[in-house]
Amino acid sequence: MNSILERIAAADAARRRIINANRGLSPAQAAFKGPGGWSVQAHIEHLVLSEQRGVQRIWLAAEGLRRGVPLHAGEAVHRGLPIEEVIAKTWKPKEKAMVETDPVGEGPLSYWIARYEACQPTLEQVPRVLSGLDPAQALDLHYLSGPLDAYQRLEFLRFHTDRHYDQVERLKQAEGFPVR
Repeated sequence: MNSILERIAAADAARRRIINANRGLSPAQAAFKGPGGWSVQAHIEHLVLSEQRGVQRIWLAAEGLRRGVPLHAGEAVHRGLPIEEVIAKTWKPKEKAMVETDPVGEGPLSYWIARYEACQPTLEQVPRVLSGLDPAQALDLHYLSGPLDAYQRLEFLRFHTDRHYDQVERLKQAEGFPVR
């Protein structure tokens, strides 16, 4: 996967997968909390908040480059690595979400799904934001992984959504998950 557009398409496909798998859940199913303590609604809320923050950081990194004041001027220690390798090197088996992306549990699942769908038009602006720049130079610090470039940030959106998709699917198989 080489291009920004391919990465955006992969993030959108992951988003569609988790939305389509959970769109028809009942309020009881959406609110059910499993062993991890999060409901389906909380997972989707977290994904919305995380994607908004991640795309904002790409935007800020691009603007920093244009102004000659990069967000991260240090070494790009993960240069050229796919996000899976970065995660393998930097994450513990169980990580906690950053406070800014912690779900607070307000709003029904249908609201968070609508908000998640609304992330795509902003994500589609990223090529324009990066126009004339080398995306590998648009670096910002991820709170767990350290410096990520725009390519890796976009890969992270897909990776992160797929990770939560798997967690939600396990939650829906948990003992006590409502039938309706």
